[in-house]
Amino acid sequence: MAETVPTLGQARRLIVKIGSALLVDEATGLIRRDWLAAMADDVARCRRRGQEVVIVTSGAVAVGREPLGLTGRVLRLEEKQAAAATGQIRLAHAYQEALARHRITVAQVLLTLDDTEARRRHLNARATIDALLRLGAVPVINENDTVGTSEIRFGDNDRLAARVAQMISADTLVLLSDIDGLYTADPRKDAGATLIPEVRALTPELEAMAGEPLSGHGTGGMVTKIAAARIALAAGCRMVIARGMSLNALSALERPAAAGGARCTWFLPSAEPLTARKGWIAGHLQVAGVLVVDEGALAALGRGGSLLPAGVVAVDGRFQRGELVAVRDRQGREAARGLIAYAAEDARRLAGRRSGEIETILGYRGRDEMIHRDDLVLL
Repeated sequence: MAETVPTLGQARRLIVKIGSALLVDEATGLIRRDWLAAMADDVARCRRRGQEVVIVTSGAVAVGREPLGLTGRVLRLEEKQAAAATGQIRLAHAYQEALARHRITVAQVLLTLDDTEARRRHLNARATIDALLRLGAVPVINENDTVGTSEIRFGDNDRLAARVAQMISADTLVLLSDIDGLYTADPRKDAGATLIPEVRALTPELEAMAGEPLSGHGTGGMVTKIAAARIALAAGCRMVIARGMSLNALSALERPAAAGGARCTWFLPSAEPLTARKGWIAGHLQVAGVLVVDEGALAALGRGGSLLPAGVVAVDGRFQRGELVAVRDRQGREAARGLIAYAAEDARRLAGRRSGEIETILGYRGRDEMIHRDDLVLL
């Protein structure tokens, strides 16, 4: 039978999640510089072939323990946050040094659960990461443990990575860990456990196969990876779990396992990221407002274009930036739905005006489009 499982080389926008056990030596609390240098080589190779790369990293708390004298015991919340603050700066500097050899700029982004769920923060974070990728930087993302409490924390970076994938419409998520995939049973306890190379549906039976964390530093385990897979698949993003302890772990995912590549488990969605996003938009029953557009704008939408302010003749409703609005013609027929780039008050001020006038009208340079084509679904 022909090989159907994807490889890393097929990715367009790639997120790589790196666990603490890979990056930090548990005995010393020091960053494994040789491992990170090899990872930087892999990232540079991906970028040379045109792939966008985002890194979601663990390790700040693990790296920050030793400088503060916090080794060898369970940390209180404030001590863990202090260790994160100390370790994060060391972690960021290590990534900067490793990628600088390839003339790659690194950008640090710290997120909390609120940042991915609150609408405005979500949109701002998405826009920032999109801009960094467009400008050629590699965003290095971690959870903001310094300010995060139990109510606003992910608690593990597997789910953080999946939320970032959802946020920026990534098509591939790699979870590098200290295990090489999902097994039929816990391989530490059952010698007969076998690796599952491909998953196309998250069934209760499959979820029951998840075990507990393997490492001392890590907070995740297979349970959190399955939770991440659920988020990623719903967003149309394929996900792979692979063992990352050896050098150049990403390079090993460029070949199928049958051809000597890494053993791993691929989780495969039923739709592409953009298709899944548009399905989510089209499936919403309630809209927060209505934009009435002229015939020229309708024609442009039909050709696959975005909705520009010049084509809007009326704005109805009270809505915030990023909310779902209906697009109707002058006769009141609904032609499309989409996520609006401006709050209602600003949208009214921009209606009928050219994109080049936005900064003069609003006092800041917003998006050229009222609704970008990637955020719009024709009905």
